[in-house]
Amino acid sequence: MPTGLKLSHWPALAALLLVSACGAKAQKETPPPEAGYVVMTTQDAPLELELAGRTSAYETSQVRPQVSGVILARRFEEGGVVQKGQTLYEIDPSLYRAAEGQAEANLANAEAASEAAAAKAARYKPLADLEAVSRQDYTDAAAAAKQAAAQVGQAKAALDTARINLRFTSVPAPITGRIGRSLATTGALVTSGQADPLTNIERLDPMFVDIQQSSADLVALRRELSTGGVTASSAAVRLTMEDGSPYPYAGQVQFSEALVDPDTGSVTLRAQFPNPQGLLLPGMFLRAKLSQATVHNAILAPQQGVTRDPRGQATVMIVGPGDKAVARTIVADRTVGDKWLVTQGLAAGDKVIVEGLDRLKAGQVVHPVPAGSPPTSGGKGR
Repeated sequence: MPTGLKLSHWPALAALLLVSACGAKAQKETPPPEAGYVVMTTQDAPLELELAGRTSAYETSQVRPQVSGVILARRFEEGGVVQKGQTLYEIDPSLYRAAEGQAEANLANAEAASEAAAAKAARYKPLADLEAVSRQDYTDAAAAAKQAAAQVGQAKAALDTARINLRFTSVPAPITGRIGRSLATTGALVTSGQADPLTNIERLDPMFVDIQQSSADLVALRRELSTGGVTASSAAVRLTMEDGSPYPYAGQVQFSEALVDPDTGSVTLRAQFPNPQGLLLPGMFLRAKLSQATVHNAILAPQQGVTRDPRGQATVMIVGPGDKAVARTIVADRTVGDKWLVTQGLAAGDKVIVEGLDRLKAGQVVHPVPAGSPPTSGGKGR
């Protein structure tokens, strides 16, 4: 027995030693921290990209006169919708009506001359057979009849031209669409083939959106499609308006140009969108989101489970054998939605830790639970 200790002090010393032993045991048996994990699975992942685009009208027509004259009337409301064939302007038809009448008279004269020449040739034929008239006289009469018939054809063509010009004095709408302001007023003199249009018409439903894609990205896409495991996606396109709101209708890519713009190094993709409400107007700048390819059997890792070192190398923590946290380097160069597309380093069935990472170290034993589970009373909170 140690000297200096009285027998009465032993009960207190025994109690102190018991408390210290229990505390050490409790500290030794602290449960491992919880780690919320997500099990990796394979799935089809569309590779989406967001590109700049600009709207253009589905059809555009510059209305010009095809005959010369003075405008007598304008038959449309500026800014309204006009139908194909609707009369837009009326040009003074007086000279063209007179030309039509003259052409009709010339045709009648030619038809009369043709009838007389044909009758003469018909009379000369039996006489020439009987040698009552010379063969030359009959030949001349037959040739005159043919010339007269040709003049009838010329007169008919001239009459058709006169009627066409008279019809052109009513300037029609070549397409259905929204018409702009009138650039010519009543009383203005217009000429056939003039450089300045009378007005413009644009068809706005549907609408085109011309999307610019880098030629380097297009080459990379085609290379991916040729390697296998990646197939072309449907050409559906979604738009984001200039104010950041989504456009309510999806579009479809119609074609891709085969030329690269030497100034911008980009290729133009043209998509077509329905525009029943007229929200899209020509010249608007929009953002287009589309998927050009789909990766099959892809591994998608949550972004909160991926960290990067100063060199940009991606790593994840997975639940390894013995419920130990294992650091693993992965290759993840592209995002798909809110996840990383992992091309190397993970396989289906791997448990990637996404919760409690701030309290874990590689090699540490953890208490794995599915991500989103409520904290258990036996383990540290996440």
